[in-house]
Amino acid sequence: MPELASSYTAEPVMEGGDVADIRVTRADGRSFALFGRGAREMESRAAAAFDPASGRLPVLLGSGLGLALERLLAVCDGPVAVVDKERPILAHTGLRERYAGNPRVTWIDAPDAEGALRELTVWQMDNGGRAFEPVQLSAYRRLDREHYTAVAEKLAASGRYDFWARAAYPKFRSWPPRVLYITSEYFLVGELVRASERLGTPHRFLNIGSKETGCTEFVEQLLTAVVEFRPDFVFTINHLGVDREGVLVDLLERLRLPLASWFVDNPHLILYLYRRLVSDWTAIFTWDADNVESLRELGFSHVHYLPLATDATRFVPPARVPAAHPWRSRVSFVGNSMIYKVGHRMKAGHFPRELLVSYREVAAGFGDSAERSVSAYLRAAHPELVGAFEGLETSERRLSYETMITWEATRQYRRACVEATLPYSPLIAGDKGWRSTLPGEGRDWRWHRELNYYEELPGFYPLSEINFNCTSKQMKGAVNQRVFDVPACGAFVLTDSRAQMDDLFEPGREIASYADPAEAGELIRHYLGHPQERARIVTAARRRILAEHTYEHRLEALFKTMRDIFGRDGHD
Repeated sequence: MPELASSYTAEPVMEGGDVADIRVTRADGRSFALFGRGAREMESRAAAAFDPASGRLPVLLGSGLGLALERLLAVCDGPVAVVDKERPILAHTGLRERYAGNPRVTWIDAPDAEGALRELTVWQMDNGGRAFEPVQLSAYRRLDREHYTAVAEKLAASGRYDFWARAAYPKFRSWPPRVLYITSEYFLVGELVRASERLGTPHRFLNIGSKETGCTEFVEQLLTAVVEFRPDFVFTINHLGVDREGVLVDLLERLRLPLASWFVDNPHLILYLYRRLVSDWTAIFTWDADNVESLRELGFSHVHYLPLATDATRFVPPARVPAAHPWRSRVSFVGNSMIYKVGHRMKAGHFPRELLVSYREVAAGFGDSAERSVSAYLRAAHPELVGAFEGLETSERRLSYETMITWEATRQYRRACVEATLPYSPLIAGDKGWRSTLPGEGRDWRWHRELNYYEELPGFYPLSEINFNCTSKQMKGAVNQRVFDVPACGAFVLTDSRAQMDDLFEPGREIASYADPAEAGELIRHYLGHPQERARIVTAARRRILAEHTYEHRLEALFKTMRDIFGRDGHD
């Protein structure tokens, strides 16, 4: 019998008042009896092949006339899953409705094999992670060969290789711990991996690439890495790899495998879409101490402050600084103008006029306020806009608005700060938005395209007498990357003051800072005229960084915290 087209109709074949078979009619007009003679015997044989003593989870591929399901429920004490998406047939057998209230039956009706397998994985986790045992009704392959064959093959493979039993092993029994990194092209992963190598930390990569982390392929790769490498915990940056549906979080919880997520951007602008993914097996680390309490209020029980750092093997003082170089400057600034970032969020959000006409004013107020949350700031300072904001019907649109306001506040602040450098003929490296932000007429400044963080910035910083820095408004108390990177390579940085900076550097001796844009110009003039003072600050800052602020230091702190929470005397 040829495979069935995607569209068909079904009619019952009655016998003695009962449905004895289903006649299927294809879109091209051809029809056939789905089960044919011996339907009851076929279902009985399929169900009889399942051994209830195996301890496996029976998965019935196609519900048929219901006889196989009845037998499985009779011989098994536990749950049964039914993979059946054939609504035209179910409309006549009534099996979906008949078993809708049975807590032992889980119906999987996802329209594609990937979705069915994802639901089965969750069901498997809910039932102790036991291996699957497919029970096939061969007639369903005639309805959709690709769908039912793919599910059967995956389930059979799971039965031959019991991931779950092998994944139950003790954690944190050696030092340093074994770390499984979930990676992609994110900039910080490379630094952490190199720091792991220098610390002698056993580690392995799980590169998600463009894969959806809730998909079966990713789950299989993760389980394979777990049983082969036996990590003590999984490590990710900014929740990279954590799917919104919660498959990864649930999977790790059932594996009793901790997850460490280090946020190096505003966690609330990321967790906005992950509000329900709270687990006692997840530890959140944030580079901004101001976020600790608000993250705990979201329900996370393990939240810890972990500031940024530097890769001191990459950012190193040069053997010599050339006297002539296109990058040579008295004052430089590296950073984004934020113009295009604001525009991108504005376009993505399709905001109502009420929110658009006021966004610059709102951003200015938010930037000047101590409030860390845009939505909280709106309620306090602009209650007239709360209705329009809450009327944005999706989390994505509300997130786009909050991010737009944050980036616009940063744009306004950054422009005000960088304008203080203009009397000193600065070199500004960033996006083309600077050309419209800082008009060239009557201004003596140079623009340079954006620089590659890894390949160019370590050589760029030492060529400036003063590396000027101003921090994004997504972080109102924390310091950014440049306060570590610039001194690490023997260069001087003048940065805006931050509340958390004094815990990292001694003001005036290890770090130079300005309180507001109005003060920045005078301090630039001062430090340009005092090269020996700059040199003393750089020397002291670099000494402090090498002693306390490298990625090795951050990893060691994170490792110890994870062991304290999830080790021998903790969860394990």
